Amino acid sequence: MMVAFHGCYDLTYFGYAHFRMLEDPWWTGWRTVIVGSFVLLAGISLTLSRAGSQRGARTRLLQLGGCATLVSAVTAVLFGPRWIYFGVLHFFVVATLVTRPLLRYGPVLGIAGLILFALGWVVRFDAMNPGWLNWVGLAAQKPQTEDYAPLIPWLGLLWIGAWAGQRFPGLAGPSSAATAHPASTVLHRLSLGTQSLGRHSLAIYMAHQPVLFGILFLTR
Repeated sequence: MMVAFHGCYDLTYFGYAHFRMLEDPWWTGWRTVIVGSFVLLAGISLTLSRAGSQRGARTRLLQLGGCATLVSAVTAVLFGPRWIYFGVLHFFVVATLVTRPLLRYGPVLGIAGLILFALGWVVRFDAMNPGWLNWVGLAAQKPQTEDYAPLIPWLGLLWIGAWAGQRFPGLAGPSSAATAHPASTVLHRLSLGTQSLGRHSLAIYMAHQPVLFGILFLTR
């Protein structure tokens, strides 16, 4: 969905289409679904990460931070005042730092997540509009930027995902018994490609736009 959405955006950017990506409720709603699925799955993944090494977690966080910085730098050149200063990747960096120490409190995260997520959709303050504050959320006016993923409400959804990953372990993937059953062998093999995409989601996130932009630029 992300690649398809950005493909439509790029078609509009280069003048091949005229989709109202930033105004039409259908497009903004689709973006909300995409970001929501990203964030929910990231919360589940954070639950899984508890079984990994601290070194691996730090490496992943550095990768996210580096990619977020690169996105800010490139969009500052391409889009000027609409540069991305707190998009999805920036959100994941801060949300990971905030959430990892709290993973032991699964039920509390679930309740707090519901509260934060609800607040983010119903509460607005003009005082949160300035750029140095609106990354927190609750701003009365959406900032003029190409990507915006404030902590509130999205941190709430990530916490819900973290709780769900602990409460329903099956969300993390099929059990070994299920994958070993003959009836599920074909389905398991078909899913390997999707699993590979999931394991390399950051690389896909970073690469797909340069590829799409490059193709459309060369075909102008």
